Amino acid sequence: MADLLDNAIWPTLTGPHRRFAIATERAARFHPDVSVFSALPEDVDPEAWAELAALHEPGETTAVFRRSVAPPPEWTVLATFVGIQMLATRVIGAPEPDALVLHAADVPEMLALAETTQPGPFRPRTIELGTYLGIRDEGRLVAMAGQRMRFDGHIEISAVCTLESHRRQGLGTRLVLDLVERIHATGAVAFLHASADNSGAIAMYERLGFEPRAEVAGIVLQVPTER
Repeated sequence: MADLLDNAIWPTLTGPHRRFAIATERAARFHPDVSVFSALPEDVDPEAWAELAALHEPGETTAVFRRSVAPPPEWTVLATFVGIQMLATRVIGAPEPDALVLHAADVPEMLALAETTQPGPFRPRTIELGTYLGIRDEGRLVAMAGQRMRFDGHIEISAVCTLESHRRQGLGTRLVLDLVERIHATGAVAFLHASADNSGAIAMYERLGFEPRAEVAGIVLQVPTER
């Protein structure tokens, strides 16, 4: 299982979320309306990178997120980041009475909230990847969190975000604990990723009982313009 966690998007796209994938034998990407992420198998070689390029339009942007990644020189690196992968091994989940399950009709507000708070990539069909919860204040969506990657007994919590005007009220924490409760009830283990430079978020997740497992490299790439 450790190997799968090191490269979580690959078993997600070749497993439970295969229906959202555009894939070959050695490369896969989410449908662009679902997510920006692409994935490669553990044993990456030039052929795999070539297959991944063929799944995109020349010059298109994609992102790879795994334990280690080293793209060929013809791929342009646009940005890099480091995430801390954390497992909910000691978290006690709890239902949140104010949490609402979000649906397709909520997507415009979800996209606006994600644009404002920048929790990470969020697309119009991201909601289809799993259960997304929200909290509203006087009808306005002010906080949300949901499920993204999943494979072999592990489900990721993602898109945890709260409007600036409603932070420091514990809304994100309450949504995360509700999602942990739902995930653990299925027999799966919840996990998430936090930016390595977001010490506040990491400390908060540790207080809840999440345990850091590994650093994961993220890289935003421009697909080669020539084939």
